[in-house]
Amino acid sequence: MTQRYDMVIVGAGMVGAALACALADRGLRLAVLDAQPLDKPAGRHTASGYDPRVSALSAASEAILRNVGAWQRLDPAAPCGYRHMRVWDAEGTGSISFDAEALGEPRLGHIVENYRVQQALLDRLVETPVNLFAGRRLEGLVREPDSWRLVMADGERFEAPLVVAGDGARSHVRELAGFPMREWDYLHHAIVTTVETAKPHRHTAWQRFLPSGPLAFLPLPDREGRHYCSIVWSAVPDFAAELMALDDQTFCQRLAGAFEYRLGEVLAADPRHNIPLRQRHARSYAMEGLVLIGDAAHSIHPLAGQGVNLGLLDVAELVSVLDGAMQRGERLAGLNVLQRYERGRMGANLGMMLAMEGFQRLFHADSLTLRWLRNTGMRLLEGQGVVKNGIIRQAMGLSPSLPTLARHPDIVRQAS
Repeated sequence: MTQRYDMVIVGAGMVGAALACALADRGLRLAVLDAQPLDKPAGRHTASGYDPRVSALSAASEAILRNVGAWQRLDPAAPCGYRHMRVWDAEGTGSISFDAEALGEPRLGHIVENYRVQQALLDRLVETPVNLFAGRRLEGLVREPDSWRLVMADGERFEAPLVVAGDGARSHVRELAGFPMREWDYLHHAIVTTVETAKPHRHTAWQRFLPSGPLAFLPLPDREGRHYCSIVWSAVPDFAAELMALDDQTFCQRLAGAFEYRLGEVLAADPRHNIPLRQRHARSYAMEGLVLIGDAAHSIHPLAGQGVNLGLLDVAELVSVLDGAMQRGERLAGLNVLQRYERGRMGANLGMMLAMEGFQRLFHADSLTLRWLRNTGMRLLEGQGVVKNGIIRQAMGLSPSLPTLARHPDIVRQAS
């Protein structure tokens, strides 16, 4: 038996679930498929109580989650707002700082565990008419004259004129549909874990550029007077393997030293995860009746934590394009419609990817001239308040030109 819908979204992670929530009241017969059970997305059981998978959510991402009704379902104690950002070079005197107060904003963003955001979205989704199918592993994708047929591993079939691939960096939909990709290895691995520090993080996101790669300490909520941060340490593979082989006490000592003891001793660390870093970008995001969003379209270096923010902005743009098409009576699955979304997002995504690639290469360079240039550049930018604040506002997504879904509800009300 084949189940027919107006749209099928493959992937119920943060990006796919956000899109489903955003479109839930548009009168479409909408299905969401995911290979995982999704009974209750849960964090890993760790000594700190924190899952190692976290995101740095921008103001625009917060607005999207608020506008789809998910942010309100987060435990208020779960997101850790950060008001400051400190960045400095290990090989020189260059440093730069960003502060929410200078922007007239309450915070620069939030650090929050991914599973909590996903659960808030799924909690919202079950209140809508959207049909959520968990534990459905996609095995085949067949193009019909006016639709796509999705064949599950158990033989179950779904059919829709429009399919959205939100199934992550290793997207099976993307592979089956034959989207060409640009892909390369960063030749770096990310060591990810949660640590307890002797001193409080002061609602600050910290990043030090080491010769081996950037090291970030991202603030998490204190618990019972104890201070926690999520760390991402980008390192060349041999050094990453060395760090993974250390016992916990030695790793904490090495980590504290690499961070210049900015938060005192590192008292404890959860189990470490070693993640190879690759950059992927689809050469196109759309074909007739099929479109890519989030990591299925692009995955970038975690240098500034922009991955999920780019994915959620994809959602906002696609919703805007589909809303416009519905108002004009156009066929939503038409290539001319879906390419509007591609044009709206590809340039911005490529720009961010190129910027992150440039930063990664600049700060990994060992040339004396380049070290002088990057330190001088950071010092000059630190003194240019207007320019510096413009850069961080762009990264935060604070712009009235963003799609409506990505604007704070107060801004939307003022504009209406």
